[in-house]
Amino acid sequence: MGGTAPALQVTDLTAGYGPVRALRKVSLTVPAGAVVTVLGGNGAGKSTLLRAVSRTLRFHGGAVVAGTVSRDGRPLDGLPPDRVVAAGVSQVPEGRQVFARMTVEDNLRAGALGRRGGRASKAAALRRVHELFPVLADRARQQAGLLSGGEQQMLAVGRALMAAPGLLLLDEPSLGLAPLMAARIADAIREINSQGTAVLLVEQNAALALRLASRAYVLEVGEVTLSGPADELAASDEVRRRYLGVVDEDAAADAARARATHPVLSRWEETR
Repeated sequence: MGGTAPALQVTDLTAGYGPVRALRKVSLTVPAGAVVTVLGGNGAGKSTLLRAVSRTLRFHGGAVVAGTVSRDGRPLDGLPPDRVVAAGVSQVPEGRQVFARMTVEDNLRAGALGRRGGRASKAAALRRVHELFPVLADRARQQAGLLSGGEQQMLAVGRALMAAPGLLLLDEPSLGLAPLMAARIADAIREINSQGTAVLLVEQNAALALRLASRAYVLEVGEVTLSGPADELAASDEVRRRYLGVVDEDAAADAARARATHPVLSRWEETR
């Protein structure tokens, strides 16, 4: 990629809610055209990170205290949210948050409101969304609140794409979805990325996220504790144990032997 500026550069970002620091000197990079994921449990600061990037944190009672955020080498610090969208950054919030009483068509139109360009460019964006998610074309006149959870997630992603972002921020896109629908959303993310859009993915489904991403960061209580190529983190014993549900086989064997040689311990565990 030579001297291409990163799609996103976050440096020493500290943010919080009143006296509570949700992020402490967080730094990460999304290379141009890459998918990068941020893993972590509830309360790790993942959503706060995306809100800080999109400049929507103040709507949630928070504020950035220190650090910088840049897109393609240009600072986003101090910009209002609509200018961040104009700079090529769109966010899909956790929980989808579609406009339930508006039609699918009008939800998508709302996503294009901050976009520069005439009718032709908006029509091209709509065609792209319909190619990715044909069901949204089929249900254009239906109220968004009547869609299934998976279809609402498609609509939320499609609405963000209407602004033609160079960087897409995704907050828990698989949350609450059946495995088959989560896999369909993952396929859509791959396709969006293959078309040239960089992605910063926040996701509790670590197995899915690590398959999609080229690089990963682990957030714990507002701090980056691990980072590296996604395949390396997927092979890490710590990540496998804490986020992929893989049991340490040696430890499991030791525990089994202990139960076998200590009947009282075995009976106590059975009654817990």
